[in-house]
Amino acid sequence: MILIQNSQKHGFHLVDPSPWPIFSGFAALFLTFGGVSYMHGYIGGFFLLRFAFIFLLATMFFWWRDVVREATFEGQHTLAVSNGLRMGMLLFILSEVMFFFGFFWAFFHSSFNPSPFIGGIWPPAFISVLNPWKVPLLNTVLLLSSGATVTWAHHSIVYGSKFNAIISLILTVVLAVIFTSLQAFEYVTSSFTISDGVYGSTFYMATGFHGFHVFVGTCFLIVCLIRVYLNHFTREHHFGFEAAAWYWHFVDVVWLFLFITIYWWGS
Repeated sequence: MILIQNSQKHGFHLVDPSPWPIFSGFAALFLTFGGVSYMHGYIGGFFLLRFAFIFLLATMFFWWRDVVREATFEGQHTLAVSNGLRMGMLLFILSEVMFFFGFFWAFFHSSFNPSPFIGGIWPPAFISVLNPWKVPLLNTVLLLSSGATVTWAHHSIVYGSKFNAIISLILTVVLAVIFTSLQAFEYVTSSFTISDGVYGSTFYMATGFHGFHVFVGTCFLIVCLIRVYLNHFTREHHFGFEAAAWYWHFVDVVWLFLFITIYWWGS
């Protein structure tokens, strides 16, 4: 698709007034109130939680719809704007690295200095740990394979092959869905829960938040698949997909650390 030439005299995009920032702020506030109210058993807490979640999803959809329109149809995302978006995405991924660093810190602190309350050993004696060479190893193979297919999709877009880009993105999404399903199966069949001491807390917080990131990345890739089908990306202008690919590779790397430390070394 040929981008419409922008008539402004500078390379920066002065955005139009938008209601979505304040709407998203209220949605996040209501989501927090709803979540806390629901967990404490207040009447109407679950309703507020559901309403806020739908409100937030709708706000995200309309806000990102506007961003796609500005980038694809209005030609507002010049080189300067694209460089700014790249820097923003890199800083966001860096913040996510710090987020997971906290979980790894908690895990290593508890494993190197096991409390007497859990028997002074790690893993705790009352925990039946998961076998890292079964579902976790399979999930590692799946996620690394999805990293290869998303790289294939990137090269396909750069070389202008729409068919290969669609096929590789479909494979990536399928692998991601299988990964999420296997992790859900692992949670259901596990002999311990998040309430089983510090091991259960660190295990489920780290792997659970990673699973949530896989879900977000899967949604990100599905949107990119739709945009590839609609010819929104060109060989030179496809940062929306690049951001999704960077995010997906970040998810891959985090899982490798999870598998090596929590599943293998921690068992």
